[in-house]
Amino acid sequence: MISSEASGKGTVVLLHGLARRFQSMRKVQVALEKEGYRVLNVSYPSRRFRVEELSEIVLEKVAAETVEADQIHFVTHSLGGILVRYIQQNLAFDKIGRVVMLCPPNQGSEVVDRLGGFRAFEWVNGSAGLQLGTREDSVLKKLGAIDFELGVITGDRSINWILSTMLPGRNDGKVSVESARVSGMADFKVVHTTHPNIMNKREVIEDVIAFLRLGKFAGG
Repeated sequence: MISSEASGKGTVVLLHGLARRFQSMRKVQVALEKEGYRVLNVSYPSRRFRVEELSEIVLEKVAAETVEADQIHFVTHSLGGILVRYIQQNLAFDKIGRVVMLCPPNQGSEVVDRLGGFRAFEWVNGSAGLQLGTREDSVLKKLGAIDFELGVITGDRSINWILSTMLPGRNDGKVSVESARVSGMADFKVVHTTHPNIMNKREVIEDVIAFLRLGKFAGG
């Protein structure tokens, strides 16, 4: 589903994470619309297809709704950020403006390495989830350099201590702080929050707005 409001500040596409829906980005959407942006809150079947297919599905939806836009900004959670990277590199989409990724597994997640062989993991996370490990068969190993303005915000608090034991160093229960980093990013910030709740933090939403306006986070 895509919901939108017209504005004069530009268009922002919101992409939710794995096994989530567009409603999870609703708080960000409301805040951005109040700032005057046109917001497309995209829903996509994250558990049904691989990253390659999901990227095509997302791009088709975005392209259909932004024909007249010269530049499109993105705010993503988790898997959503990987889809933007795949689109940038493989689908010849030249409208990407500024991007804010929340808790992106840019270098992969060791949780996938450890649990990906279990049938229950695939049932919960789907084919795309299996592609997000750190090993050589990970789709992330095939993604090239960033060529858009990127800000990354990730968390260092977990509500799942079992998954956290599989991750090196500080982490959000799904992705380590270091794995969220990617070469070429313009700004990086760690906040004290969890993977599933990061998009609802007031501080994070303020940083999203700041980066879309200025290309850096608030106070950066």
